Order: sequence, then structure tokens, then C-alpha cells
Amino acid sequence: MPERRTPDAVPRPLAIWRATLRALPLAALLFGLAPPAPLAAQERFTVAPRMIEDDRPVFATVESVREVEARARLNGTLTRLDVREGDAVAAGQVIAMVQDAKHPLQLAALDARLGALAAQRRQAALELERTRALRATGTATQARLDDVQTALDVVEGQIAAAQAEREVLVQQQREGEVLAPQAGRVLRVRGTPGAVVMPGEAIATIATDRYVLRLRLPERHARFLRAGDPVEVGGRGLGGGAPLGRGRITLVYPELQQGQVVADAEVQGLGDFFVGERVRVTIAADRREAILIPRAFLIDGPGVDMVRLASGALVPVQRGPVRGEEVEILSGLAAGDVLVRP
Repeated sequence: MPERRTPDAVPRPLAIWRATLRALPLAALLFGLAPPAPLAAQERFTVAPRMIEDDRPVFATVESVREVEARARLNGTLTRLDVREGDAVAAGQVIAMVQDAKHPLQLAALDARLGALAAQRRQAALELERTRALRATGTATQARLDDVQTALDVVEGQIAAAQAEREVLVQQQREGEVLAPQAGRVLRVRGTPGAVVMPGEAIATIATDRYVLRLRLPERHARFLRAGDPVEVGGRGLGGGAPLGRGRITLVYPELQQGQVVADAEVQGLGDFFVGERVRVTIAADRREAILIPRAFLIDGPGVDMVRLASGALVPVQRGPVRGEEVEILSGLAAGDVLVRP
């Protein structure tokens, strides 16, 4: 007897085919085989190599911009030393004292001479007063009055000369003060109390308050360094720590030293560092061609990273360093490949 069909009945093969189509989206989602959405609805990115700066981590040392010597200005004995290594000093600060043993004796002799001249001046002044009185009565002559006045003037001139000589000697004693020629920190102390020093002999070495990072790079990087280039400065010393931030190269020395190019970089926060302390610095030491794609186009996988091409194919790639919102692709892509956002 022939099978009766209702209006909604469909042949069995057609029903199986429809059920399979309904199950495909769930299976595709479970196994990661979902076909890509229409390309027109997705964001695209065309792969194109471009030149980038190749960042290199190096070590730089903290150096003082300028070092000066605090020197003795006279011959004598170092009687006092008021600083030691690491002390901060101000410009003009007295850091040591040099004394000449002859100066106190010379001052005592001048003081005695000035005392004698003062007595002579008093005597000459009295003699002048009496002579004027006699001249008024007509007893003394005008020539006598002129002689007494001249004698007083001579004594006063001798007193002025002795006082000027004493001021010179006092100034020489003041030159025994060893002054810091500039503000900074004491790096080395060479003097010893009790030692005899000569004029111009260095007592201490002072580094200025302004410090820089001195970089020494292989000669092959010389052509890539320019004044004004940025540098990323890490933490102080070899133990890491909070990074200092961003600085810039201020000077590239025109002379190679032992096959290395030397450059100075400025960065804030070096005031409490030790001179010679090492700091990690990242610089742009080279330029090369590389492929960079936005991070949103990269599919992170367990052990392998992939990208999706506009054709729908998944391509494994080797990821390089991350540069902001982009990631460098070392292998797996070529110029002209069109990527779609996963």
C-alpha cells in the first residue's frame, strides 16, 4: 500500500541533510573550523616591510661633566682638612687650610713697627703744636714750623706704608684657605694634615653637580648615533629597580676610543648616583627592514601564533619583540599578504 504524506512531510534524505546543516555551526565553533565572515565586513591589514630602529640594550656609566682640582695657593703646611670623599661642597667653600709659619712672625714684627710709628706720630704732633704756639708769639721761625710739619708728614707716610704691608700679609694668610672652585661632590682627597704643600698642588678633586650617562658602543654603531636621539634608561646599578625614564643623547664624540664610539646622554635623577656607577640603557643602535602588524591581528596559540589571511587560511608565524601596539613578525609572512582581524 503506498505511503501517505502530509503536507509538511519531506523525504528522509532531505531531512538528514537539513539536520546536518543546522549542526554545522556548533561543530565548527567547537573545533575552530568556522568559516570566516564575509571579508567586506572585517578589517584588513596589508603586510608591508618598513625601516625600524633596532633597539639595543647597553650599559652606560655615570660621569661628571667636568672635574676640577682644589689647589693650594701658597707654600706652607696643611693644618686643616674639612672634607672627605663623597661630601657635597658649594662654590667658594673652604675645604682646607694651609699656613706658612713665617706669617705670624711677620705680622708680629709689623704690629711692633706700627706701635713705634704711632709713638713717633704723637711726639711729632706735640712738637708741631708747640712750634705753632711759638710762631704765633714770634719766637719760632717759619722754617722751624715747616720742618716740624714735614717730620709729622713723614711719620704718617711710614704708618700708611706699614699698614699696607700688613694688609698684604693678611691677604697672603687668607690665601692659605683652599677653596672649592665650583659646587659639586668631592671625588678624591689627596692632602694629609701636617704635610708640606707647594703652590698649585692639588688638595682635592671635585666633580660638578651635573652628571651624564657615558655610553661606549662598538664602532659599527657610530653612523647611527646622533645628538638628540632618545634613550630609555633603566634602574640604577646591576640590580635593576625602578627605571629612570627617557633621556636623550647630547653629544657624540668625534674620536673613536679603542674601537668604540663614545656618547653622552642626559637624564633626570642622576644627582644621588655614584660617579662610575653602571646603568642599563636602551638605544636605537641600528636601522633595518622588518614586518610589523597590529597586535589585534595576531592569534595567540598554545606554542604557536597564527594570523588569518584574507583567503581564510590560518598561517603560523614567529613572533618577535612587541613595539607599542604592534608586534614584529620574524617569519611566516611576506610583503603583500592581506590579513583580517580574527
